[in-house]
Amino acid sequence: GPVDDSEEAARAYMERCRSWQKVLSDNGWAGITWPKAFGGRGDSAAVSVIFGQEASKYDATAGFIGAVQSLVGPPIMRHGTPEQQQRFLPGLLDGSVNWCQLFSEPGAGSDLAALSTRAVRDGDAFIVNGQKVWNTQAQFADWGILVTRTDPDAPKHKGVTFFLVDMATPGIEVRPLVQSTGQAHFNEVFFNDVIIPVENVVGEINEGWAVTRTVLSSEAGMIGSGAGGSNGFEGVLGLARKYGRTEDPEIRLRLADAYARERMLQLLGLRMQSFILNGRGNPPDPSVMKNFMVQAAEKRYDLALELEGPDGMLDKADAPQNGFWQSVHMGQFGSRIGGGTTEVHRNMIAERALGLPRDVSPDKDLPWKEILKA
Repeated sequence: GPVDDSEEAARAYMERCRSWQKVLSDNGWAGITWPKAFGGRGDSAAVSVIFGQEASKYDATAGFIGAVQSLVGPPIMRHGTPEQQQRFLPGLLDGSVNWCQLFSEPGAGSDLAALSTRAVRDGDAFIVNGQKVWNTQAQFADWGILVTRTDPDAPKHKGVTFFLVDMATPGIEVRPLVQSTGQAHFNEVFFNDVIIPVENVVGEINEGWAVTRTVLSSEAGMIGSGAGGSNGFEGVLGLARKYGRTEDPEIRLRLADAYARERMLQLLGLRMQSFILNGRGNPPDPSVMKNFMVQAAEKRYDLALELEGPDGMLDKADAPQNGFWQSVHMGQFGSRIGGGTTEVHRNMIAERALGLPRDVSPDKDLPWKEILKA
């Protein structure tokens, strides 16, 4: 990650990630499970998992530039026009174009369908006004995927439209949000009379919720698949060896638990990717993965700080590894919310995986404009 909390360090890290993504693309390892028609390898989910495991041994990562492929690629491949696919997918694969997601709003997070950012048709374009928040790496993005309200007379899951937006468009203001770690991983983005051409609509106008669900499914799975790497089991095992705790029976049990959870996440990821690649729609696995990852990370990071002992109370340059474990421990709380809260995903598991009755939604069929706003 970045060497410090400065914007310069964050930008330098982003460029390193971009360079690594270019290396992957040049050598045919970008978009491993993408169809060959879209520039991918056309390989199985198993190959993708194996490649990820091998890359994690060297802490080689394309960061969010690589991860965003899972957010932007599927909706364009599944719902985009041939022109959109030809225009946007190559830059996504080789890292030359960086993307961000513009979904959540101050009043629409876990209930994203309550979004209020408006897009009004004006000839061959839409004029967008509103605010988005918790937008990862938006300060470095060239383009974004955006969901807006285009028909306030329709129910909240209807009347929304999915756009591709150039982040250099006049009227877009990005404000970084500094976290407790000192870094600005998230942003808030304001739209003031932003003009987006109709040709940048993905799918049908007013039918953007189906496109959005494609992204949400991929997002939860992407967050949940974060197993391995320097903050994974091998990193914690290295700490146990460094501090001479590998013979402690309690520590050995907790290390075994961390390993088992990481391995289970990898297998869940393999199953989810196979589900999607076989054309079986949106699986329930992303919600399982997301919640399981949150629990696994909490246990793993707690163990890491306990292994450091009194040194675990220090931070940044005073702490071991320049405060690496302190930073990931504090940063985990964002992952608990990102991609949907734990409670929301539990509901999704109950409804989609277990077939339990859905929560009563009295505003389901009401026009969006008639729903009481907070």
